[in-house]
Amino acid sequence: MEEKFILTLDIGTTTIRAYIYNTKADAIGKASDQVVLHYPSPGFVEIDPDELWNSIVNVVRKSLEDARITAAQVTAMGISTQRSTFITWSRETGKPFHRFITWKDIRANQLVKQWNDSYIWKLIRAGSYALYLVSRSKRFRAGSVLKFMNTQTTLRLCWALQNIPDLKAAADNGDAMFGTLDCWLLYKLTDSKIHMTDVSSASATGFYDPFTMEWANWALTLFRIPASALPTVVDTAGDHFTSTSPSIWGAAIPIRSCMADQTASMWGSCCFDVGDVKLTMGTGTFFNINTGTNPHASVSGLYPIVAWRLGKELVYSAEGANNDTASIIKWAQTLGLFENPQETADIAMSVPDSDGVYFIPAFSGLGPPYNDGTAASGFVGMKPSTHRAHLVRSVLESLAFRTQQLYACVRAETDCRYSCIRLDGGVSNNDFIAQLVADLTGLRVERPLHVEMSSQGCAHIVGLHLGIWKSKEELKSLRQIGCVFKPRAHVRKYYEVSIERWEDAVRRLCGWYGHSKNKSTQSLAISDSSSNSITPQNSFKISHKNGPAK
Repeated sequence: MEEKFILTLDIGTTTIRAYIYNTKADAIGKASDQVVLHYPSPGFVEIDPDELWNSIVNVVRKSLEDARITAAQVTAMGISTQRSTFITWSRETGKPFHRFITWKDIRANQLVKQWNDSYIWKLIRAGSYALYLVSRSKRFRAGSVLKFMNTQTTLRLCWALQNIPDLKAAADNGDAMFGTLDCWLLYKLTDSKIHMTDVSSASATGFYDPFTMEWANWALTLFRIPASALPTVVDTAGDHFTSTSPSIWGAAIPIRSCMADQTASMWGSCCFDVGDVKLTMGTGTFFNINTGTNPHASVSGLYPIVAWRLGKELVYSAEGANNDTASIIKWAQTLGLFENPQETADIAMSVPDSDGVYFIPAFSGLGPPYNDGTAASGFVGMKPSTHRAHLVRSVLESLAFRTQQLYACVRAETDCRYSCIRLDGGVSNNDFIAQLVADLTGLRVERPLHVEMSSQGCAHIVGLHLGIWKSKEELKSLRQIGCVFKPRAHVRKYYEVSIERWEDAVRRLCGWYGHSKNKSTQSLAISDSSSNSITPQNSFKISHKNGPAK
């Protein structure tokens, strides 16, 4: 039988990866490049579309060369991208009105605060609660506590429509087109032939309703988002994505799947059954549980998203996120706490504890259960005995503490019994964090042999669509577990007091940027439009001589 090859393209927040897989799901070719992030002003985090396009074209070309095949030999390709990063462009000329505004961008922070505190939004939430009392619908219960966050596309798009004159004019005359990164990429790859996004990427924008499976009319009206600018929402896999233009890589490559990176990760980890859990620890931490055919209505801030739709198969996921993970470690590296992130596990284990030092990882605010975009990052409890290893350990511990909190939200709001977490993402290679997650959650943690599950998931869904693999059970048989971390009850008991004190520290830093007296501190962020460095906005240090405040 003729060998078939699947190309996968994964565009994360910091890295672009292309893999070539054979019918055994082995990667026979690969290439990668860094995503260049721009910081033109404090709080602005952008990607230049031309730079990104050139990197994408080159990465795919290098992966083909590494596999020693041509584009004509590729059977099909799948795409996964970061979510909520968006761009707008002219329908007539195809020219962008601005750079990509990424999900890490907080330029709309003031809008987020204004809307969350507005009488209109309070009235909407009160109305939702009243409807819940009448109907007992979980959808309305969730709506009654819904808060806007910077990571959602909604208010960043609202900001762009208000502050970019050319876009505003184009929106008024029907010339504007909106797309998240996946949508724009499909538009470029097909030579402007399609304007589409899949259900998993659409549901992460904040104005696509997973309960009705449509763009939310109330949101479009409230924020004056022109419906004519929005893409068609389609299934996660299928023939509707058509093929790449032959002028790009020398031959047309059929596109058979395009999806959000967390959906791809779920497929790579084979989270096909209700209650399956995967934990991605990359730029951010994303805790996803398969909730089956029903969207999860959360009161703690878990986000109900569409995991995937394949014909009649519609699967939802409940997601809890901590938006700063690898970005925290990168920042700690730039401070000089260590030279190589691979050293951090050993450094953390070189001391018995953090010496009463606690770190709050909130450069982009805090997700569930706090849902506070005004929280600050900080070291709390530093004293004369504190040294480098204690700071490193406190940083790593904080990432595990936040994961434990996300799991606690999931347990409180769902009826499933959990036994295992399927881990992936670059930070999952840290043995200290992986083991501590197992200890604190009480769950077995499985780390795959290769931790980049988004690329693997793309290959899985494309291969299943093509018939290369016959069933999800066959895909499960392809899973390769590299390491298993078993929970240790005595460690969980040991950390009870530390977690209690850490949570007290978190409460002290919640709302930090919401206080008028501290507004001036928000202007202290570092900005460099030519830099690809980490520029956290919400960070400071607190030091207590005698340990953490009581």
